[in-house]
Amino acid sequence: MSGSKLNGNFDLIPSCQVGRKIMEQRNLTLLMDLYELTMANGFFKEEPSKIGYFDLYFRKVPDKGGLVIYAGLAQVIKYLKELKFTDSDIEYLQTLGIFAPEFLEYLRTFEFECDVWSVKEGTPVFPNEPLIIVRGPLIQTQLLETMLLNIINHESLIATKARRICMVAKGRPVMEFGSRRAQGADAATFGARAAVIGGCIGTANVLSAKLFGLTPLGTMAHSWIQSFKSEQAAFEAWYRIYPNNCLLLVDTYDVLNSGVPHAIEIFNKLKARGVTEHIGIRIDSGDITFLTKAARKMLDEAGFENATITVSNALDEDVIQNVLEEGAAIDSFGVGEKLITASSDPVLSGVYKLVATQVDGKITPKIKLSNTIEKTTIPGFKRLYRLYNNNGKAVGDLLGLFDEIRLNEGSVYNSDPNKTQQKRKINNFRLDPLMTQIFDKGKLVYREPTTNEVKDFSKAMTESLPEACLRLKNPDLYNVFWTKALKIMRTDMIEKYSEMNS
Repeated sequence: MSGSKLNGNFDLIPSCQVGRKIMEQRNLTLLMDLYELTMANGFFKEEPSKIGYFDLYFRKVPDKGGLVIYAGLAQVIKYLKELKFTDSDIEYLQTLGIFAPEFLEYLRTFEFECDVWSVKEGTPVFPNEPLIIVRGPLIQTQLLETMLLNIINHESLIATKARRICMVAKGRPVMEFGSRRAQGADAATFGARAAVIGGCIGTANVLSAKLFGLTPLGTMAHSWIQSFKSEQAAFEAWYRIYPNNCLLLVDTYDVLNSGVPHAIEIFNKLKARGVTEHIGIRIDSGDITFLTKAARKMLDEAGFENATITVSNALDEDVIQNVLEEGAAIDSFGVGEKLITASSDPVLSGVYKLVATQVDGKITPKIKLSNTIEKTTIPGFKRLYRLYNNNGKAVGDLLGLFDEIRLNEGSVYNSDPNKTQQKRKINNFRLDPLMTQIFDKGKLVYREPTTNEVKDFSKAMTESLPEACLRLKNPDLYNVFWTKALKIMRTDMIEKYSEMNS
């Protein structure tokens, strides 16, 4: 019995098999829509040598904001490095009875062979810009759609929400506290990472802190206070255990008549021992503005001007902006459910679209038409640049065909059909490429930065943008330009395919 486990039917299973099954359950290769496999099976039979080019991009900024913070590249890299079909995957696909045996054998010995380019993680990005470009055997490129979108849509959404929240905090630290309300373990863990990329100083999620080198943060819950005979006894016990990190939760019973006075008693004891740093209170309910003003006055009058006030309780960018405008006395924020779920606008509209194919070295652009310009794709193998003026401020992005000569001057065209000024001359601008190669024929060629390096990079890139597009409400639309060649090609293809199908 020592070398075996019992399953639900009380059958003996060797422990090594249990471990293998657990590992295989964590293999995410089959996290894909069925049509990706059926199409790949068809490509394998009909066009096995054809190369496909796919763009991953989003169509709309959440919360009617001005930008999205691109996040999730690290998880995309990990997924692509580990992409393989296990024996149990192949066995399952065989049971469906819809795949050619030769195709299943191809999957059994699958090796990732694609080229991948990406915008650097943490970059502020805009609608209809390619964030990831994948080039490779059409059989393989088609298989990546679901997982890449799952990762990028989620983490970019949370990083974007975090940026909005941290922006209105006006330099006050924001801590990510959302794991208990996240939609699953992965959403909590990777969401915490994304929140730090968006500006949070750390997370209450210890697993995320361990995995990604983040700062783990937190103090106590109301259950600590309730488990003692009195609030005062609970605070006393905490101060004995953690004298050098005494942040006390003061709203279990009565913030102003009980919590803050008892906290001050503890702070006086710490002061007598020479401890005056890392002390403060946290308020998790009630009228934030009123309570923090009153608590600040009490703390200051007791001689604890350096005691910090942290607030939590269903905060988001609107609540934080409102209470600060009302004069709330707050030093830091703990933000949970409305950050980790991006509850105000919980979907990023990312898509993964075929933009070109290649046979015998010849690239043929592809387009998908729609009755709306928003859902009509941008064809061709492309590059993305950011334009900077002499002061180092970004003035717009430029999307052009991959083989175009790098522009230093000339005419470009605004991608937004609602912009009055469609054509613009550019000169004396610095043109920086936004995309870098991540995989070369399946081999990783990119040095992965740490999460905190991504956070610092994101902050610098965001600060280089025009202030008008950073506003919380009614931001100005950032300029995304196309080269003349790209604009002409897309216009001609729309006319061509419209006439063919009219």
